[in-house]
Amino acid sequence: MDIELSGLTGSFTLRQIKAATNNFDDANKIGEGGFGSVYKGVMPDGTLIAVKQLSSKSKQGNREFLNELGVISALQHPHLVKLHGCCIEGNQLLLAYEYMENNSLARALFGPKEWRLELDWPTRYKICIGIARGLSFLHEESRLKIVHRDIKATNVLLDKDLNAKISDFGLAKLDEEVDTHISTRVAGTYGYMAPEYALRGYLTDKADVYSYGIVLLEIVSGMANIVDRAKENRFVLLDRAVALKNEGNLMELVDKRLGSDYNVQEMMVVINLALFCTTISPTDRPAMSAVVSMLEGRIVPGEFSIGQSISMTEKDREKMMKQFMSMHESGIEEMSMPYTDSTASTSDLYPVNGFSEYMQKRDDDGKKLLS
Repeated sequence: MDIELSGLTGSFTLRQIKAATNNFDDANKIGEGGFGSVYKGVMPDGTLIAVKQLSSKSKQGNREFLNELGVISALQHPHLVKLHGCCIEGNQLLLAYEYMENNSLARALFGPKEWRLELDWPTRYKICIGIARGLSFLHEESRLKIVHRDIKATNVLLDKDLNAKISDFGLAKLDEEVDTHISTRVAGTYGYMAPEYALRGYLTDKADVYSYGIVLLEIVSGMANIVDRAKENRFVLLDRAVALKNEGNLMELVDKRLGSDYNVQEMMVVINLALFCTTISPTDRPAMSAVVSMLEGRIVPGEFSIGQSISMTEKDREKMMKQFMSMHESGIEEMSMPYTDSTASTSDLYPVNGFSEYMQKRDDDGKKLLS
């Protein structure tokens, strides 16, 4: 994506950024990843900002920095993180975002216990809708049609009122670059990436829909989509949801912390919608505008049906495993801190070194979503 930097967004001098962050004081460092560091800052008028500082050693980060600047500066939406401005001075590349008081959805749901938030069901449902609205805007409503490519719980940030905002547009692609696009450079996060993109580099907006489905399962269950990180790092959450559907016991997926204090109908809509969004065939997944309509009750759930599943061969599984291992070893998902207070998400807060059985035979009998 070619980017004209002048006039795209507000600009700050390096002196202003240094003053806001107390000269990049370590006490203000709130995150660090493969791209560099993130600092909390305070502007003269009291506005809190999160400053994303690109590391001079990050070649990949330089490309993603320019991409993020070009994308997010042209977009304004209540469910997208707001970019206040940038600083490009000397060897410094800096992005200044609005500060998000409640960090990421990942930390709120399954971060260290002392950092987790007690998210009740109405709040979780609001978050589901917020993410969907943000994606619908990117895919269908904005002047620039965008595929995010890295939707995950760590890239969903929560403001002081627990409104969801999508962040980190370093991997985003314009729709004109994406339409029936086959990419030789597959990038994203293992476990959230759609199979057709991970295996064949086939990228459409339905890849974001798949990732959104995984995030829905995390919101419902309160669990990360990977477990046994210290051992095999296997994906289990999607497999578990499918198995419970087969058993007719989907409510077992619900986060025990919610007790019985939730709307059963809404819960069933979200769980089944998650399965719908993660259908193997991208053409069978819903558009995000339809997802919003379903969550807001403007489309009857029964109007949706789950597409047919496709089993993967062992050869495909091995290929997918090698691709992700190669990405990880090359530093694409490098991460040095497990959780951050950043509004600009790190490249990957959950390094993954293994392969899951989540792509095994999926149940898909063509029944209505809420049968």
